Amino acid sequence: MEIAKSHIVRSDAGRDKGKLFVVLAAEGEYLLLADGKSRKVENPKRKKRRHVLFVSAEETRLSEKIKSNEKITNSELRRTLAGYREEVQPDQEG
Repeated sequence: MEIAKSHIVRSDAGRDKGKLFVVLAAEGEYLLLADGKSRKVENPKRKKRRHVLFVSAEETRLSEKIKSNEKITNSELRRTLAGYREEVQPDQEG
């Protein structure tokens, strides 16, 4: 699946490997990523497409705001990604 604006991805390379991000923009082979904590909306991470893995393209209020170029907040990003962290990485005991 082609990664596009508002999709949720997981970093597969670099020091941020394993972290979840929201795609704020797609520029050729590069994506602008933010997670609302280490990478804020004001200063997104620029990363090559081949260094991320697709996680979800679910339509949410946040994805609608990103697609329509409305202003989004870092807290909205953190709240959205928290739900995916719980789904993808359940608590491991042992």
